[in-house]
Amino acid sequence: MSVPSPYADRLSRIRRERHEVEVSGGRTAYWTYGEPDAPLTLLAVHGYRGDHHGLEPVVAFLDGVRVISPDLPGFGETAPLPGREHTLTTYADWLADFARQVAPGAPILGHSFGSIVVAAAVSAGLDTPRVILVNPIGAPALEGPRGILTRLAVFYYWAGARLPRRIGDALLRNRLIVRIMSVSMAKTRDPALRAFIHDQHDTYFSLFGDRDVLHQGFAASVSNDVRRFAPQIAQPTLLIAAEKDDITPIEAERHLQTLFPDAELVEIAEVGHLIHYETPREAASHIMRFLRPSADGMR
Repeated sequence: MSVPSPYADRLSRIRRERHEVEVSGGRTAYWTYGEPDAPLTLLAVHGYRGDHHGLEPVVAFLDGVRVISPDLPGFGETAPLPGREHTLTTYADWLADFARQVAPGAPILGHSFGSIVVAAAVSAGLDTPRVILVNPIGAPALEGPRGILTRLAVFYYWAGARLPRRIGDALLRNRLIVRIMSVSMAKTRDPALRAFIHDQHDTYFSLFGDRDVLHQGFAASVSNDVRRFAPQIAQPTLLIAAEKDDITPIEAERHLQTLFPDAELVEIAEVGHLIHYETPREAASHIMRFLRPSADGMR
């Protein structure tokens, strides 16, 4: 039985629709939240191994905003792109194509690995007035506070891709390993919220297309970070960082801010890499404030 979401009541009051569109030679599944005539549309890109469900707690607090949230290729309900290696360039090109078709000119948000994909796409010319990066990957993952664990993860995904398919697939979908990852990231002491977080990871972390794409996506996530693209992003940018993030320490996030021509940094206390689950209301309040000039400009 799934664990009740603390945000279910708010989400139940938001119009939600599933769609598909052909992007980069494959079919992309995406969801819209909110009314079609909302004054502002936000394109939201989830992180590695998750899908659109991960950002729903934040969506629940974005009152009056229409949110468009696709599943990345190879994750959730979007199949891998046929005949393509899923490198960062592939994901950035896919996102630019998706945005042109479904949300042209919309502000864009990326969480975790999504922050790298968004940064790469925007620096390459994706048309957007404002950029929001939540838990941005602002330093090499191998150099973070848990660099040793990241190196173990590198071996884990490598082994999962190299072992005989049945064994490798079982390893990558192993519930105990998924739970260990979930426990290591959660900082909240609220037992109900922790149970919800673990259930979300149990439910959605293994909905990847195949082990090869999973390995390629992981390689893209640990081989790149936002710093590489920050100087080329001229749009106003909001960085929402966590003081206890084990993947990018807060000191690195503060340095990341200085690399953008125009960036604001918001630091959320007592939370780690799961801002979207643990403090979605606070994150949404900063997002709404940041987006207000865009909404005013559309009236």
